[in-house]
Amino acid sequence: MTVERPFAEPPIVDAHAHILTRRMPLRDDAWIRPDYDYTAEDFLADLDRHGIAFGIVTAASLYGDYNDYTLLALGRYRRLRATVMLQPDTDLATLRHLRDQGVVGVRMQWKVDQAPPDLRSYPYLKFLNRLADCGMHVELNASAVQLAVVLPALEAHGVNVVVDHFGLLRAPEGMEGAGFQAMLRAVAAGRTWVKISAGFRLDPAIRQACAARLLVEAGGERLLWGSDAPFVGKEGAVTYADALAHFHALVPDPAARRQISDAALRLCFF
Repeated sequence: MTVERPFAEPPIVDAHAHILTRRMPLRDDAWIRPDYDYTAEDFLADLDRHGIAFGIVTAASLYGDYNDYTLLALGRYRRLRATVMLQPDTDLATLRHLRDQGVVGVRMQWKVDQAPPDLRSYPYLKFLNRLADCGMHVELNASAVQLAVVLPALEAHGVNVVVDHFGLLRAPEGMEGAGFQAMLRAVAAGRTWVKISAGFRLDPAIRQACAARLLVEAGGERLLWGSDAPFVGKEGAVTYADALAHFHALVPDPAARRQISDAALRLCFF
């Protein structure tokens, strides 16, 4: 297979993609029902085609806590890491085993108008402490209102946090809203990263302005990049090459792109 660029050229890590097959069980309330496969092998082929060394498989809300296929992929391919969805009563031994398999974080997502659970309650105190003890992060795909509530609670636990999709995808009030501002404060506190991912779902001017602001206020060392392949709900309208081109347009400086890749390598691989 032809590799267009060497692995030394950033991005070195795609920190946000989903793998799926038609056999995987969908939640009853899944917002979309994909009727195709995008396997671990398909993802790796996209990485190779574009000279990207490593990938992080992100848990998809469509499948809830069905993590089986992702865990099988981690067992086959050492180039991959993953986040999963788990119940808060997951015990420490299970978390340690998952970490040893290549699981680096737990994704949390709620319906846009849903109040998040009380992360200061005893079940979540235990869960978040266990995640921190295992060196795993919390990955948030949350609305602005939810971010404003959960980020301060997470900060109190000493657990690392990754906010998906610029922190804007579910925040119609934009960069001046409570959620985005809470995210910037969390980044400044030192345990939060923001993912430049799914930019194709945002207005081009908004994603450009947001990326520029994040580069200034957070710096490349607190940002991650992800393609959001296979572009669920936008299949056919977006290609992997498009997602990569968006990243280069948002972060034109190769040194900044390298900082972003290095951040993913430090957080999830080494």
